[in-house]
Amino acid sequence: MTMKTILFTVTVCVTTTTVLAAEPTAPFVSPAKATIAKICTNCHKAEPGSVRGNFDIVTFKAKTIQVKIDDAVEQFKFDEDEIKVVNGAGKTGDGEFLKDNLIKKGHEVKVEYTEKNGVKTATKLIAKPPVKVSPDMVMKTTDIEKLVAQGPEKGKYFLFDSRPLPRFQDGYIPTANNLPFPAFDKLAEKLLPKDKNALIIFYCAGVTCNMSPGSAEKARKLGYTNIKVYIDGMPAWLEKNSAALTVQFLKEAWLDKNIPHVLLDVRPEKEAAKGFITGAVAFPAKQLNKHVKKLDVTKNAPVVIYDQKGGKEATVNLFILYF
Repeated sequence: MTMKTILFTVTVCVTTTTVLAAEPTAPFVSPAKATIAKICTNCHKAEPGSVRGNFDIVTFKAKTIQVKIDDAVEQFKFDEDEIKVVNGAGKTGDGEFLKDNLIKKGHEVKVEYTEKNGVKTATKLIAKPPVKVSPDMVMKTTDIEKLVAQGPEKGKYFLFDSRPLPRFQDGYIPTANNLPFPAFDKLAEKLLPKDKNALIIFYCAGVTCNMSPGSAEKARKLGYTNIKVYIDGMPAWLEKNSAALTVQFLKEAWLDKNIPHVLLDVRPEKEAAKGFITGAVAFPAKQLNKHVKKLDVTKNAPVVIYDQKGGKEATVNLFILYF
């Protein structure tokens, strides 16, 4: 059973209901459909006849390409012989470049298209190339895992997530602080360590993301001498590890937006009886073997595990669910 899992601890979980009086509202006007993912707006602007987002799937039988733009999905028809595809290495080809998972799901892409009778046809797909980072600055997943296991005090490091706050709220590498690249100049003095020789590490949304290398360059200009970049970033971390999430972020980024997920309450039954998060499934750690066989989730379903403050049940359950 492989699941995308987000781990966090919670102090108090009490369900409450608030009823608000209805007020007259203006007629609903459907907002314009986004053509560029929010994270892409840090470096790009929307252009007519194109979209920027994350590659989702390609279906040769139906001749369609699907691109995710934040929470929305855009679909395009395509002609395998007519479409031009530029891969991450900068090589140009036709629809053959879309076969055999050559462009990975989630990869940042730009799609240029024409539209006729409401049907959008992709004429060109450009896969964003990896950003270039000096080899001596690069840290691997195993390096980050070792440091996170030690913790900032013992490991003597400062880990910063360079993504904008909404993406950080979705889940982050444990022990990381959010220093968004777009707000770096404003927040750097407050968040960066006073010691210019301290180990500071930046990460963002993967090998095509410019924000962590950009943050590293800004830090270098401020005089920091021991700067590293975890270039594989959040996508690589989530392949083998969990993300962390605060109570506030769970509410704002998941519950309030009604984003599908599975929420497991692994506290002892007596604690759970005092109050719980709406929608949570009782999953007591001591009864894990009994309940895990009944857990019915898809491989891509985000699984959020929570326990009481300072508890270790979430961590224990996490490893059992993974392995």
